[in-house]
Amino acid sequence: MSASALALIGYVAWTLLLVITIISVRTWISLMGKRESYSFKPDGSDVSEASVRLCRVHANCVENLPIFGAIILVAIATGHSDITDSLALWVLAARVAQSVTHLISTSNLAVTVRVTFFTVQLAIEAWWVIQLAKVALSA
Repeated sequence: MSASALALIGYVAWTLLLVITIISVRTWISLMGKRESYSFKPDGSDVSEASVRLCRVHANCVENLPIFGAIILVAIATGHSDITDSLALWVLAARVAQSVTHLISTSNLAVTVRVTFFTVQLAIEAWWVIQLAKVALSA
């Protein structure tokens, strides 16, 4: 399996872990009789501040997975995963670091760190798009 494919499956696994965590917390609260299972707000604001961050982290992953996934799949499908392989795991690492930072804190410093990790992801993805476009235009 290429580094690109591994990073994509890692990104999907991370996103799944986050939603499973949300479901687990809500199931536990329901089983403890503290709330009906159908009554949770989508943003987690009715559970705790940590739940709000968890829901937001999951939403961030879901929002960005199509971009990352599309680039990786195009690279693999066109036989140009050499363009994405060297940095794919770095994008995954930056995504997980962004998520963990968000889960830990929303302080000014944490937000700055989080934005830095997000910027790393976007910069790499933009570079990939440019490189893949160059290959496509030269064909």
